Amino acid sequence: MLDFPPLGKQKPPKIFHKPYLTFFLIIGLTFGLLNPLGLSKNQSLQAQTIPVRASWRQASFPVENFQAYTSGFGYRIHPVTGQRQFHGGLDLAAPLGSYVRSWWGGQIIHLSDHTACGTMIKIRSGNWTHVYCHLMGSVEQTSQGLVLLDRSGGIILRQGQNVPSGARIGRVGMTGRTTGPHLHWELRYKGDRIDPADILRQMFAQRT
Repeated sequence: MLDFPPLGKQKPPKIFHKPYLTFFLIIGLTFGLLNPLGLSKNQSLQAQTIPVRASWRQASFPVENFQAYTSGFGYRIHPVTGQRQFHGGLDLAAPLGSYVRSWWGGQIIHLSDHTACGTMIKIRSGNWTHVYCHLMGSVEQTSQGLVLLDRSGGIILRQGQNVPSGARIGRVGMTGRTTGPHLHWELRYKGDRIDPADILRQMFAQRT
């Protein structure tokens, strides 16, 4: 199992520190080259089709205490249902309660806790939308609108709120349909699904 250096006592990162560069590059490249799901090219959006920003240096790795990539983007046998179905994101295993960080600065456009995604946050950053599933806590209707509450983790987020890149927005939980603690992370560009692993490889490449 891979060990990711904890970031809990540091300020929210806007760039990765140098000791992490080689580790991230190796993990990112390995994840792509091994292709453990046996996906063909037409089952996954390729990195070259993604509009590359002038710089990815403000992007943040989305989970603290990272352990391993447990399920990639594409078709798979679902671990709960046993059925072959499309997996629209990247699963990142981490210990229960590990903090989740916003990949990019943006506005919280949706909160929910009543689907297979569990307690979920959706953030819009320009043409990009990023989704975080299976978080701890619950969503409540208040006089100020929908609010995600994880009091023991110090998380209180309101739908419509703006969050910066690297901000702690939740904790890894087991809400919704899941077999273990992990973050399910999805990315869309102009509404089209994007393989998060492709974005991580671009981020890592710019830090070498």
